Amino acid sequence: MTLFDYITDIALIAVVVLQMRVRTLTLRSLLLPLGLVAGAGLVYLRPVSLSGNNATLIAVLVAAGLTLGTLSGVTTSVWRRGATVASRAGLLAAFLWVLGMGARFAFAVWATHSGAAAVGRFSARTDITGTHIWEFALVLMAYAEVLSRIAVLQARRVRVLRSPASLSAVAADAGNADVRDRQAA
Repeated sequence: MTLFDYITDIALIAVVVLQMRVRTLTLRSLLLPLGLVAGAGLVYLRPVSLSGNNATLIAVLVAAGLTLGTLSGVTTSVWRRGATVASRAGLLAAFLWVLGMGARFAFAVWATHSGAAAVGRFSARTDITGTHIWEFALVLMAYAEVLSRIAVLQARRVRVLRSPASLSAVAADAGNADVRDRQAA
């Protein structure tokens, strides 16, 4: 693993620390993790063979990322705060995020050091082929976790902003007659 690998993986794990305090939830605030995995994608996502069980490996890891990201997003608290939406990742949301990102990071460290021979034997035994398939699948797992969490939190943010109680709060906060008129209609 390179210094870039360590920095990216540690940053993805540390993102949850920022999200454990109350913060305003905007689309922009959700994009930091996406930027981190996009950087990893530029480095690691190159063509791979889908022969053997490579597609299965990718599907399993992407499904794990989707599940962990979705659950992390669902278990994050999201609420109206004045004219904005606030969020806070609780212990379960943080645990799920760290489980996905941390396990992926731990596996990558192990696979590039003392576990390299074991990963090679497992790959040969299960017909996983190609030199970069594991890093490709692990990066896609991170993408799936990040994108699913962003999608869930964005959907929840929009739902809170569009709820009738929220429309009343926005109208009261901003004195916006247009919002009150749309709510009354």
